Amino acid sequence: MLIAKAAEKMVRFYEDSTHDINHFLKVWAYARTIGQLEGLDPLTQQTLELAAIVHDIACPLCRRLYGSTDGPLQEREGAVMAEEFLKEFRLPPEQLGRICYLVGHHHTFTGVNGLDYQILLEADYLVNAEEKELDSKTVAYTEERVFRTAAGSRLLESIFLSHE
Repeated sequence: MLIAKAAEKMVRFYEDSTHDINHFLKVWAYARTIGQLEGLDPLTQQTLELAAIVHDIACPLCRRLYGSTDGPLQEREGAVMAEEFLKEFRLPPEQLGRICYLVGHHHTFTGVNGLDYQILLEADYLVNAEEKELDSKTVAYTEERVFRTAAGSRLLESIFLSHE
């Protein structure tokens, strides 16, 4: 129920931005799917799903302040916003800290420390690749360089690379 309440709150947060709403819902679905297929423990799965829900929380602010939603801007603003957003759910401090860390690094592909982090990167890439209509060469390159989970790679290949 906690995750569903966070998702509902995120829909309200984004107000009428159907792009932002659809984006986070798709990232959350991929993160949930990959996490379950990779056998995450329940706490890590919950942490991952909450991070996926709020991963782009800074986008509206970044558009307003900077006219851009570039990754480093989102990372800089997002962690603090995620902490405030999730405060009402009274999460354990370690879990809240991890979620904020993931939000603050979800565009950083180096120094990945944890399966939750890896899966969030992969889930966000799956959605971004579709939204940006990336070509198969770029997707294959990213799979080789970034993807580490078997489930994430299978999804990427099925969606983007199996039609060639």
